[in-house]
Amino acid sequence: MEKQQTLLELQNVEKSFNNINVIKKINLKIKKGEIVVIIGPSGSGKSTILRCMNLLENIDSGDIIFENKSLIKNKKNIDKIREKIGMVFQNFNLFENKNIIDNLRLAPIKVKKENFDEVTKRALILLKKVELEDKKFSFPKELSGGQKQRIAIARSLCMNPDILLFDEPTSALDPEMVKEVLDVIKQIAKDGMTMVIVTHEMKFAKEIADRIIFIDDGQIVEENSPDEIFTNPKTKRAKEFFEKML
Repeated sequence: MEKQQTLLELQNVEKSFNNINVIKKINLKIKKGEIVVIIGPSGSGKSTILRCMNLLENIDSGDIIFENKSLIKNKKNIDKIREKIGMVFQNFNLFENKNIIDNLRLAPIKVKKENFDEVTKRALILLKKVELEDKKFSFPKELSGGQKQRIAIARSLCMNPDILLFDEPTSALDPEMVKEVLDVIKQIAKDGMTMVIVTHEMKFAKEIADRIIFIDDGQIVEENSPDEIFTNPKTKRAKEFFEKML
């Protein structure tokens, strides 16, 4: 029953840039414990939808409900709400002037006012989880792209979020580094973390997702289980996309 609880919901969300409507009345529910993967052609609005989920992009109309609270009505508390909505970006966004363990410790200590020793213990557990415990005193410039992204994932987890958003987490990586990052995400999935992932990695999407959302031109064209949407897409647009991608 717990898995059926709606954790995050987009209600008639619209977003425009320069009078161009890039998100068009999106309605989407993310259930607790669910892994939702958003796919679609470049420029279709996937990353914008993701960034609207925690109001990194302000929406023009509609509402976003997180843990039964409207983000729009609670904008003044958005930083507090974002503590529970982890975000992993394409380009890591690590603090270059801080070593790895300090990158993990910074937000829990400064933002959440957590105990230094408790945060350090959690950070070391997470570094071990992403197999980078030996890099705790290294600086980001000393790491490969794949290692940086694994650190970025550990940093997000160090805040103890209720949901993790991934914005094309492997798009900035060399091909040989992609697998190590995807393996970490798969492990987090096994731990029961609720996740929304924007990706171009079709094989990974099929392996990890409970549900696939296919976006085109700022709209949800089709959504279904991975097996159904990959092998038997219902819409012409989805069929065209998968013929090119698979």
